[in-house]
Amino acid sequence: MKKETDLNVTNPEVLSTSLSRRNFLAFAGIGVLGTALVSSCKRDSGVMPDGTIDLGGGDIGILNYAYALEQLEAAFYTKVASSFYAGASADEISRLTEIRNHEIAHREFFKNALGSSAIPDLEVDFSSIDFNSRNSVLATAKAFEDLGVSAYNGAGKLIVNGDYLLLAGKIVSVEARHAAYIRDIISNGSFANSEVVDSNGLELSRDPNAVLSIAGTFLKSKISAKNLPTS
Repeated sequence: MKKETDLNVTNPEVLSTSLSRRNFLAFAGIGVLGTALVSSCKRDSGVMPDGTIDLGGGDIGILNYAYALEQLEAAFYTKVASSFYAGASADEISRLTEIRNHEIAHREFFKNALGSSAIPDLEVDFSSIDFNSRNSVLATAKAFEDLGVSAYNGAGKLIVNGDYLLLAGKIVSVEARHAAYIRDIISNGSFANSEVVDSNGLELSRDPNAVLSIAGTFLKSKISAKNLPTS
């Protein structure tokens, strides 16, 4: 089992958050994943000649896919929390800061678990977001959280290793809590409306290509999912 002290988590944002790394990593099951992840699978992700980032194949590719989304969300909430929009309530500041902490913890978990198989840091493009506007920030947060939940739901069937599937289930549960909160502060009672839950009471899902097409709006980095499993 890989101990917390062996992990290369040096980002000061992580070290200063109210969510301790020990608690999150214990929750996520770092002992299950850890170095076994990279030792059992060959590296097949990387940067293509044109600069496009290839997520890779198999479970490693799916985990890199999740890592890419967590990078995007962590970058967004870090920007939000660096200077909150005018009129942000104390509750909004507290909850959005907590969400930032969770997303940073998710990002750092995947980065350390993937090790040398991790894709590079992504370059984001938030030029379409007005971080001084409550409506713009919350609408983007809603889009990211709904997208993240649908992404994990869509990717679950593609994961072979049961331990990784368990991990994904734990993280998507947290993302769903974020989504519910954001939706409710925008419009109370909309946390599980027909936009995200179908007539059978099931959360909607998206496949990786659909997710990356949407996420690409907020990325300067180009990502290829061509080697990800499809079934």
